Amino acid sequence: MAANQAEAPILEALARYANADELGFTPPGHKQARGADPRARAVLGDAVFYGDVLASGGLDDRLTRGRTLERAERLMAEAVHADHTFFSTCGSSLSVKAAMLTVTRPGHRLLVGRDAHKSVVAGLILSGVEPVWVEPQWDTARHLAHPPSAAAFAKAFTEHPDADGALVTSPTPYGAAADLAGIADVCHRLGRPIIVDEAWGAHLPFHDDLPSWAMDAGADICVTSIHKMGSGLEQGSVFHLQGDLIDPAELASRADLLGTTSPNVLIYAGIDAWRRQMAEHGRELLGQTMELAAHTRAAIEAVDGFHVNDAEDFCGPGLAHDFDPLPVVMDISELGTSGYRAADWLRAHHHLDAHLFDHRRISAQLTHADDEQTTTRLLGALRDLADHADDLRDAPHVAVPSPADLRVDQACPPRDAYFARHAKVPTAEAAGRIAAEMITPYPPGIPVVLPGERLTEPVLKYLVTGVEADMFLPDAADQRLKSVRVVEED
Repeated sequence: MAANQAEAPILEALARYANADELGFTPPGHKQARGADPRARAVLGDAVFYGDVLASGGLDDRLTRGRTLERAERLMAEAVHADHTFFSTCGSSLSVKAAMLTVTRPGHRLLVGRDAHKSVVAGLILSGVEPVWVEPQWDTARHLAHPPSAAAFAKAFTEHPDADGALVTSPTPYGAAADLAGIADVCHRLGRPIIVDEAWGAHLPFHDDLPSWAMDAGADICVTSIHKMGSGLEQGSVFHLQGDLIDPAELASRADLLGTTSPNVLIYAGIDAWRRQMAEHGRELLGQTMELAAHTRAAIEAVDGFHVNDAEDFCGPGLAHDFDPLPVVMDISELGTSGYRAADWLRAHHHLDAHLFDHRRISAQLTHADDEQTTTRLLGALRDLADHADDLRDAPHVAVPSPADLRVDQACPPRDAYFARHAKVPTAEAAGRIAAEMITPYPPGIPVVLPGERLTEPVLKYLVTGVEADMFLPDAADQRLKSVRVVEED
């Protein structure tokens, strides 16, 4: 019998907890806001503290006999046509690690698209899994990577038949989607599972005019961030499972191994509420959002100096398979400035935060939360930016390498290099040395340098000129990149 998608077990349990006037002599120590600093209550509101209760022994009883979380996960699985769903309060950064450690194990190989997020690389470092990098499809004119093709994964399996499975990122933060059905077919013909890092695709199951989502395309495990394109709270993530290649108990065990023993019920509630919202109204809400995105894209395209990337730019032979129109990616190279400088100007002058920014682009992420009011404000800010382009010219040049120069040799596994004895060397002397750290422009969080990769002049020049242009490198030991951590030589 189909579950009732109008239910929201976690939200309903929170309401019962409040109505029952439960009194806990347990964590959290603020005890329903009574002990919270009044200044915090003034900023955060009491609802945050009232909803911050224990998951078991609070939201549910000590043996979780109400099956509150289990019922919410089952409703989510049914809503998106998965066999099993697991909630996480530690973001997709944890969920993707749990998925990787279920598919493979230390010392084994996993095929991974080289456009993977830094959280995937962190999973490789922690696990000791050896990556077999699969090259993205490069748009050399736009200096942009799209997801690897099915043929690239097939070739990688031919060269590394012992690989335990594959991991692909789709859609990218720029909205480019992979041929997931083709990649899943490559994997399944070999009896190997495919993991899809679909952190930017929480909305995809709820409208047919969006790119196919991972479960419908045949993926075995899919990781999704509810807080990115959905309306959950930050750190809200789910991972879905289908088929018989992965044991659900193994996936649950890996998630338990990595996850917190003190999950935030507010994050669970946000996931639960978003699922109900989408199950009941998702097609209508997303249909309106796509209409709004189409009008907004056309209006931005009419602004001097702006070009909005669309399917014609991103899709085609050797490029992306499909395209999500809700990340509105704008090429502003004709304005004679960088995305970094433009993003700073928009925040300073219009209190508007861009979604992504790089040496030539900015992006505005649209969701079902947007409307004519928010997009009108966006358009006004962008037109004002164009009017002030002369003030923003002469931004420092970023020396973006060719795809061939951007790819470097993986001299040793990421884990070995990360935990090796390391030395700090001046960046000008680092070429030829093996990196002992990740160096990742953020956003979007795709590492340019990985532990174990041999540093080259073009890559170092790209990063140094990027920092001079205000690229942000949060994980580098020296964020100004005057020095680099490298594996110590004998």
